[in-house]
Amino acid sequence: MISTSLKKQFIELVGEDNYRDSPAERLVYSYDATPNFQSMPDAVIVPRSTGEVADIVKRCNEHGIPIVPRGSGTNLCAGTCPTEGGIVLLFTNMNKILEVDEENLTVTVQPGVVTLDLIHEVESRGLFYPPDPSSMKISTIGGNINENSGGLRGLKYGVTRDYVLALEAVLPNGDVVRTGGKLAKDVAGYDLTRLFVGSEGTLCVITEATLKLVPMPETKQTMLALYQDIEEAAGSVSSIISNRIIPATLEFLDQPTLEVVEDFAKIGLPTDVKAVLLIEQDGPSEVVARDMQRMEEICLENGAVSVQLAATDVEAEALRTARRSALSALARLKPTTILEDATVPRSEIAKMVKAINEIGERHDLKICTFGHAGDGNLHPTVATDARDQDEMERVEAAFEEIFAHAIELGGTITGEHGVGMMKAPYLEWKLGPEGIGAMKLIKQSFDPNNIMNPNKVFAKESRKRVVISR
Repeated sequence: MISTSLKKQFIELVGEDNYRDSPAERLVYSYDATPNFQSMPDAVIVPRSTGEVADIVKRCNEHGIPIVPRGSGTNLCAGTCPTEGGIVLLFTNMNKILEVDEENLTVTVQPGVVTLDLIHEVESRGLFYPPDPSSMKISTIGGNINENSGGLRGLKYGVTRDYVLALEAVLPNGDVVRTGGKLAKDVAGYDLTRLFVGSEGTLCVITEATLKLVPMPETKQTMLALYQDIEEAAGSVSSIISNRIIPATLEFLDQPTLEVVEDFAKIGLPTDVKAVLLIEQDGPSEVVARDMQRMEEICLENGAVSVQLAATDVEAEALRTARRSALSALARLKPTTILEDATVPRSEIAKMVKAINEIGERHDLKICTFGHAGDGNLHPTVATDARDQDEMERVEAAFEEIFAHAIELGGTITGEHGVGMMKAPYLEWKLGPEGIGAMKLIKQSFDPNNIMNPNKVFAKESRKRVVISR
């Protein structure tokens, strides 16, 4: 609880309009995009500067008040649900693009900048910021950094971590640190920048970021490959990569997902096939033409019944938009939508897709699968109803098997959604008790009072490994 005296201090610091604790305002920030997780914060504070953030954090540390840094709340691991109450820090006042440095190919931003706004700004200057999470129309750079967000272009260009050059961050004691810089090389000390990226708000509050930019690709082409066999589609993914072609985008959608997305987007997606691959390549025109031709051949060799090249930029953008809308489309089916991510080596995609289908049948569930097949990151999704206890138990059991199978194939329990609370019970499956212990030592050294996003990443109890019945 926040005392009257401390509330008065916070209001004096940030202004009355930026301190919110009415029941309605607290309710808005009691949950994120993760189903079945909700907890009321004691207050929501909207700082206007790094100095204000540092002062807030210092006072919270002195009084043992939990802090949850929050972007737009689009995460799917309950990472911004304030399960221990305390303060939600909101960054809508810190939403400026501070500098576009065309000489060093960097952009410096505050954490509240919306991802798509950043992309539009740098593209207007002929530059390119590749990370493109499906939520980019509303997600913020600060949230992307905390979750190390990926996107459709991750196969060729990498994820958020690969573009963070420098950070300004407030530590749990209120100290402000700056890491990295506009440098191609820097090995001075521990790499705190990479430690903070993906730390889910458990180590610090990020208040500024310098991001790497690259030149805009010269040209881009998009195509759809259609399949009547899901495993042949998955096999095509492995074959494209083994032929040493790295497309900008290599996405997979199965038939149940196609049907729902087409009903939502109405752009003429085929729904009479078992799966499609959405493939894009960018770069010099001659390279793009050569790679697209070879990928078309590979898809046909691996069983594609048809390969269709987007005729116009408008058609290509419609296909990308449709893919990004998959979660929104699936969310229309039932009251509760549980979208997960399991990642395996690219060579194991076909086995993982087959396993997901078998697990769904075994638990009498309709699992829609789509995702970034090119980097091995699949999103098995179940439309369900949290009020149906029997079905929810089957859903949980199915996802446990999916996570376990991914690890058996050399994969992981999450490729881009993060751990948060949703995946915390399974983290030991991936890291082992020694790995969990090492991470706890890092957390303790930075945050001895455990005020930074407590109850996330580290589960009170880990799940026992499931035995997969064949």
